[in-house]
Amino acid sequence: MKIRILRNEADYEAALVEIEELMERPKPDADRLELLALLVRDYEDKHYPIDLPDPVETITFRMEQMGLTRKDLEKYIGSRSKVSEVLNGKRRLSLSMIRALHDGLGIPAEVLLGRPHRPELDNAA
Repeated sequence: MKIRILRNEADYEAALVEIEELMERPKPDADRLELLALLVRDYEDKHYPIDLPDPVETITFRMEQMGLTRKDLEKYIGSRSKVSEVLNGKRRLSLSMIRALHDGLGIPAEVLLGRPHRPELDNAA
């Protein structure tokens, strides 16, 4: 395959096939493999974008990972009622909550800043 910009699905599929073939070789052409991978990533970013995860789902996932309870979140979010409102989709995260969750739990700020996938929050302040 001649390396060029991937303009359609056929180009994309051909690049994937060549990447697979290169990976199976004992000594693949590393530069060619890297270039094809960059072209595939660029094509996928444009044609198969992935949205950021829901902020609340991310918080609950991190809670599960770290074995945290709702009470543990109070130091990042505030009172028990605020924690409950955030986790139940009744309240948006404030900037101070986002900073605290990012610093304390290592959740990427761009995820916490994202729009929740909850229609009931569309009218919330």
